Amino acid sequence: MRTLGIDYGRRRIGLALSDEEGILASPLRVYIRGHSEEKDMAALVSLIRKLEATELVIGLPLNMDGSHGEMALEVAEFARRIQQETGLQVELYDERLTSQEAERVLIEANLSRRRRREHRDSLSAVLILQGHLDRRRSSKHSL
Repeated sequence: MRTLGIDYGRRRIGLALSDEEGILASPLRVYIRGHSEEKDMAALVSLIRKLEATELVIGLPLNMDGSHGEMALEVAEFARRIQQETGLQVELYDERLTSQEAERVLIEANLSRRRRREHRDSLSAVLILQGHLDRRRSSKHSL
């Protein structure tokens, strides 16, 4: 069972994939969006099927007070569409501060701005996915 983590963006979509045991998230790639939402959705659905993902986790960019802003509403609509297209379960994961955490990690790794930009979205997807996997694992242990 593999879970695909998605860091949704208007220009770039970061992707991460779990191992089959659902323990570890690894960066996959960054999908650069084109000019057509339909072509982007078709490409993502094709990739999901190729990877044989059984679940999707999408970062939900809530405002710091927990409210839904414009981007969170856009992500929720994207999640609805991708669930409809794939038939897979889609979980939304509160991603507040994951982009800042990814940036901090990349700065500590002493990467140039250009290299940070190349890796930020996939690292954000890893943080989203790993947070989801850890939460799921800890809730199973607390039962």
